[in-house]
Amino acid sequence: MTTDLNRYRSGLEREVARQLKLAGRSFEFETVKIDYLKPAKKAKYNPDFVIRKRDGSPMYIESKGRFLTADRQKHLLIRAQFPDIDIRFVFQRASEKIGKGSATTYAKWAEDKGYKWADKGKIPKEWLEE
Repeated sequence: MTTDLNRYRSGLEREVARQLKLAGRSFEFETVKIDYLKPAKKAKYNPDFVIRKRDGSPMYIESKGRFLTADRQKHLLIRAQFPDIDIRFVFQRASEKIGKGSATTYAKWAEDKGYKWADKGKIPKEWLEE
């Protein structure tokens, strides 16, 4: 039975615990964790550039100066839901680390996740010839 009334984070929690104690009821406070899924949030992806390859299929080109965590997460979600979409990155500086203390660069992240990428803001000629 919980008896320490100082362990609660709010006055209301403390009051409910006091009432349970006065009623002689045994109880636990925040000892259970229940896993649940948050409802999906529909989002839209607006690629920077779309070009048509010679076969008519689209190539999406993202130009990235900064490649923030939210951007990386978004692209992982898109890749998981649409694995056949051809998204490529043109980084301003591909050697930039994804975060302080991380050894992973923008280029390494893209390679590890299966994305084609280019550096120094330059679109590779071979992309334009596809």
